[in-house]
Amino acid sequence: MSFKLCLNTSTIRPQSILDKIRLTAAAGFEGVELWINDVYEYVGRGGEVGDIEKALDDHGLIVPSMIALRAWGEASRLEYPIMLDEAKRRMELATRLGAPTIVCSPPRDSCSVQQITERYGDLLRLGREIGIHPTFEYISFFQSIASLEQAWDVVQSVGEDDATLILDAFHSWNTGSSPDTLRSIPASRISHYHIDDASSQIAAGQQTDPDRVMLGEGVIDLVAEINILKEIGYQGTVSLELFNSALWKQDPADVLKVGFERMQDLLS
Repeated sequence: MSFKLCLNTSTIRPQSILDKIRLTAAAGFEGVELWINDVYEYVGRGGEVGDIEKALDDHGLIVPSMIALRAWGEASRLEYPIMLDEAKRRMELATRLGAPTIVCSPPRDSCSVQQITERYGDLLRLGREIGIHPTFEYISFFQSIASLEQAWDVVQSVGEDDATLILDAFHSWNTGSSPDTLRSIPASRISHYHIDDASSQIAAGQQTDPDRVMLGEGVIDLVAEINILKEIGYQGTVSLELFNSALWKQDPADVLKVGFERMQDLLS
């Protein structure tokens, strides 16, 4: 199986969700990684989830995952059942749109790793009931689970065979994650791969989402990381995921054309 090239819609964030789907397909991507809040906004403005289902079907796009489950890790004991109810709603929505996985974001502030691990286990069990797979992510500028090493520890410690993580080139680079850690992770434990580059103007450890740049215009050795992915046997879905406001001001079709071509060059 070869890599499946997908787009995380944060890359063209200002567009409407239906335009994001149309533009993704027009650029040649096989899949589109949607944000649940975009769906909520569309419905809140009078649209129907069925419109999104139809657009995905009309354009022949898969949905590799949806983003995201939030506030579950840090919720107080009284708030946690409410967060689980919201997680259930989001899982059901993602399942309706055909996503096999949904991303579990860690707390922004410091939080007990044991609590995060136990609650990720709760999400895995809830996902099995609904028919979707919650996958764990790390965010390099968060204070809880920032690095690949920390995320992999959670995934191993939860004690569930279907626990996985979502790999991200930017977050790995921004925390100085070791290539040896990536080599140690079975490909079956990687649910998806976010590909992005990092600014040459800001030191690692000080960058946040808006500092991501187009592939090939930053300092991440993406070729080396992709070679490791091939070495361990990962050849699943890969999303271009950028949050760059300068790119948002450009013609989205031009941005996606460049991004798609560079992904092809890197992953071929």
